[in-house]
Amino acid sequence: MGESRDLAGRTFLVTGANTGIGRVTAVELAKRGATLTLACRSEEKTRPVLDEIAQAGGKASFLKLDLGDLAGVARAAKTYLDGGAPLDVLINNAGLAGQRGITKDGFELQFGTNHLGPFLFTVLLLPRIREGSAPRIVNVSSQGHYRVKDIDWDAQRETTRTVSGFPEYCVSKLCNILFTKELARSVGTSSPSGGRGKAGPSVHNYALHPGGVATDVWRRIPWPVAAFMKLFMLTAEEGAQTTLHCATSPEVAGDNGLYYDKCREKKPSRLAEDEALAKKLWSISEEWVAPFLK
Repeated sequence: MGESRDLAGRTFLVTGANTGIGRVTAVELAKRGATLTLACRSEEKTRPVLDEIAQAGGKASFLKLDLGDLAGVARAAKTYLDGGAPLDVLINNAGLAGQRGITKDGFELQFGTNHLGPFLFTVLLLPRIREGSAPRIVNVSSQGHYRVKDIDWDAQRETTRTVSGFPEYCVSKLCNILFTKELARSVGTSSPSGGRGKAGPSVHNYALHPGGVATDVWRRIPWPVAAFMKLFMLTAEEGAQTTLHCATSPEVAGDNGLYYDKCREKKPSRLAEDEALAKKLWSISEEWVAPFLK
């Protein structure tokens, strides 16, 4: 499926791989010989990507995953673990922006989908990731995290308060970085029961801003605004480059818990560097997903 097969024998799981950055990421990894699992909500919408990879000689399978449904997240993780496949790199790419509402489990829609679902999914898969070859966890965040001044924990248990939903989106993206940094401090689970233990020095964790990318993540933004925004945005192909860099580049193989933009390390916000806040986020997230860790 391409001249370079440098990822042959390595396994990747990419969430939200049916469109946008996730799709480009998956196809590019497959071109380099990787074995892929595409974790998405709809098999029908993911089928064109699976077919594209298969027709070019790549290997990819579908895993049903709805990050806004914690029971569904737990089922997806169990399905993967029960299948016995190894997992070298987890790319938490899926997310939504500018949407209002509340998840099935009673969490603000973007916090629940962009942080809490990926948190549970990662924690449940962590034992398998630890067993991987040079394992990495890559969390797609956003420069929007710089806008956040604090986290209102009560607001995360309510429907979206703002009209645009953008402030809530920014909070969820800050959480992606805080989660990455806490993982890098070797805080994880020793078993699917949710106990806290050492993640091990071999698991490397990355957070990144893909750039302002014209993808379906903005699909609920009103048409005139969305159309104007996209005039100044990157293509999905351009936006996937930092994800691919963090997931595969030997240049960052020794890095852990850092934030990247344009394939380079970048200093995140002061809040993103707050270790006490990261530990608070981990603790409260673990409490909120506890029923699904058993």
